[in-house]
Amino acid sequence: MMMKSVYRVFALMAILSITAGCSTAAPNYLGVQANGVLAPCPSSPNCVSSFSAQSDETHYIAPFHVDSQGWSVLRKILAQSPRMKIVSNKANYLRVEATTLVFRFVDDLEFLYQPSEGLIQLRSASRVGYSDLGKNRRRLEGLRDQLRQAGVLSK
Repeated sequence: MMMKSVYRVFALMAILSITAGCSTAAPNYLGVQANGVLAPCPSSPNCVSSFSAQSDETHYIAPFHVDSQGWSVLRKILAQSPRMKIVSNKANYLRVEATTLVFRFVDDLEFLYQPSEGLIQLRSASRVGYSDLGKNRRRLEGLRDQLRQAGVLSK
């Protein structure tokens, strides 16, 4: 009985990975919005953003508080990270496509540097599916840990 359930889960995941390959185009709303922030998260639990309300436990993630070297260190970390591709690299904005290891799902990561405040605002969202099982949050917290190890976080 247990094996049937395991097979069903793998079959479902295989179907999802096949269909995910059909819709991998980046959303057209990414980037810095007219009001100077990153796009809001959808209601689904597959996105985190530092621009979400702090009371929104599903979507809110704290920005990176960095010293003057933080932005350049983040760029280096992202450039050297496996399965991450920087697709937009502007003075104060980065967009990265992160591909999951097994099913090759693509997630969009965005970083907005606010040097006068010492902040890097964050957004990470899955392109497909309803839930990401916490992957976007874990990925950004992993980057926060790398910045902490590099000694560039100010908080």
